Amino acid sequence: MGRYNELKLGEKGAWLSIIAYTFLTILKLSVAYFGHSDALRADGLNNTTDIIASAAVLIGLRISRKPPDDDHHYGHFRAETIASLIAAFIMATIGLQVIFDTFQKIVEQEFIQPNMITGWTALFSSLVMYLVYRYNVTLSKKISSSSLNAAAQDNKSDALVSIGAFIGITGAQFGLFWLDPVAGLIVGFIICKTAWDIFHDATHMLTDGFDEKQLSKIKASVAKDSDVKKVDDIKARMHGNQALVDVTILVNPNLNVQESHDITERIESLLEKKHNIYHAHIHIEPYDQKNK
Repeated sequence: MGRYNELKLGEKGAWLSIIAYTFLTILKLSVAYFGHSDALRADGLNNTTDIIASAAVLIGLRISRKPPDDDHHYGHFRAETIASLIAAFIMATIGLQVIFDTFQKIVEQEFIQPNMITGWTALFSSLVMYLVYRYNVTLSKKISSSSLNAAAQDNKSDALVSIGAFIGITGAQFGLFWLDPVAGLIVGFIICKTAWDIFHDATHMLTDGFDEKQLSKIKASVAKDSDVKKVDDIKARMHGNQALVDVTILVNPNLNVQESHDITERIESLLEKKHNIYHAHIHIEPYDQKNK
């Protein structure tokens, strides 16, 4: 399966998340309004940020599929990262609003016992999001999509958030009225934490950051090639969800051009199959005793 076809397949996971989040947002906010639950309301607002994040993944995947053009010689893979960065700012704004509103209610002690239907709604939502998580995490592994895997982890955290809301609402049924707004406050912090994680990952990629452990694994794979005397230099950066790798290797100086070319093709094939790296530049230099 080509990389562009894999990105297209990944859109199914993004669409599933958007549909699920839209349904649950409407359900939670409606039930929270009539059932007077701050925790479920915060959970519903959390899902609105998830719609934005999922839409960012979908838009990014679609733009990333566009082939290189005259002024995008490396393709459009970073579009997904930029969309995620925008989504992070929107999520942080909503998260801070949730924290402010629920904290104000706690300080002013505006406690109202929520209807238990809000608790069952939260529990039902948790089950739905867990099923979505299982689908997306399986699909992300199948197509090796980091963005879809991140979305899947967000699905799982949302399932846990809903369980937290259920616990808060249930506690309020036993006289612990403050537990419902406190659960909403915690949800607000979770929204902000998720926004920070997305912001951190996006900025790390946009500033050409790369996982050092992953780079060491790539170097070790290249060094195992029988014709590679030494990996003299290796560097990598992320271009959206694509890794761009530059490797300088030292080989027998007596090899002809065709033999050297065969080595680069073999290494490129290895990186694609073992590390899902589709863009690698292999530079060959002659090896001698001074290179030791």
